[in-house]
Parts: sequence; C-alpha cells; structure tokens
Amino acid sequence: MRFTRHNEQMLHHAVRVSYNEPNASAVLAQGISEYVRHVANGRPVAVMCVGTDRSTGDALGPLVGSRLCEQLAPEAALVLGTLDEPVHAVNLAQTIIRLQQMSPAPFIIAVDACLGQVSSVGQITLQPGPLHPGAGVNKQLPAVGDIHITGIVNVGGYMEYFVLQNTRLQLVFRMARAIADGLCEGLSVTRPSAAGLNPWPTNVRSRARS
Repeated sequence: MRFTRHNEQMLHHAVRVSYNEPNASAVLAQGISEYVRHVANGRPVAVMCVGTDRSTGDALGPLVGSRLCEQLAPEAALVLGTLDEPVHAVNLAQTIIRLQQMSPAPFIIAVDACLGQVSSVGQITLQPGPLHPGAGVNKQLPAVGDIHITGIVNVGGYMEYFVLQNTRLQLVFRMARAIADGLCEGLSVTRPSAAGLNPWPTNVRSRARS
C-alpha cells in the first residue's frame, strides 16, 4: 500500500512489504515521509531502535541503528539503539524518560524485531501508534513511539527466546538494511531538524549497554 499526499486518512493504516521486494525501501520511505510530513507537525525526529546483539533475531533494531548512524545526516534524526549502545529491556525505560525530557519533544519512530506466522517471516510493517517491545516473548515493557516499524524475523508461538537466538543472521541483516535505507530516504526528503535534540550525556551512555 502506498500513501498519497492528498489522502491523509491512509495514515491510519499499516504499510506492509517483504524485505526482498525490489522496492521495499522505497515503499517504507514513502510511508515514513508522509508520517513525518502530516503527523510530526514540525517536531524533530528521533529513531529508537530496540533490541540486543546478544540474540541474533533481536539484533534487528541495533543493526538498523548502526546503519542509520553511518548513512543518515545527523540533523535528520537523533538515533538511539546501535550495536555499540543498544536500547533493550534493561535501559528502555530510562531511554524513554530521556526522550520525554527533551525540548522540543521529538517525534519518535520505534524499530524492533518480532515473531509471527511462518508465511509472514521477512515482512516489514510500518504503522501508527506505539511499539510494545517484548510482547512476543511475554515481557511487560514500556510502550514507545508515535509510529513504529517491526520486522518479522522468525516464527512465534513456541520457545520464543530459543527461536530468536537461532534466527539466521543473513535474514536479519537484509531486513535491517531495507528498514534503514527506507528510513534514510524517507527522513532525507522531509527532515525537521534534530539539531536541537541533545544526545545522551556521557554518564548515561556508559550505562546503556548490558
């Protein structure tokens, strides 16, 4: 599904695309651009990539964050959650508080891996509303995001932690590349400056990884 500039009602629907479609990044980019244009209301953008590199499947978020830090202009968005400094269950609440204390309040795009049906593995979804991290592994974690992007990295419903730890890195890497490229393109088209958003203080950043 693609957005059109003159039909903002479509912003209430999800955009779904498989990572291996040739135009996957372009589809995501168009959706992200429209959300920022019509929903962010000029607020600077922060991208929070949730996950940990200690589990292959759950490394989707940090892989996206690291690629964004390499390719995205710093003024386009504040990126939180990378391979070096992941945002995960231990520091998620603290990270959310830091974002809430920033002025102006950023428009938050949350990114995370999830589990689903076998026929949906490899699907990437962009949709409005907050991300609920940990839901696939029955964890109660704070919701985050004005919009969120999820990637189905494996099959859910049984032994979720084991499944995440035994997910193919090749799949996760290619999905992360598609998501990050879509974010880079979408935020480069419409990018309220994130220059006013202060990054993490040094004493907080040092505690980000567990």
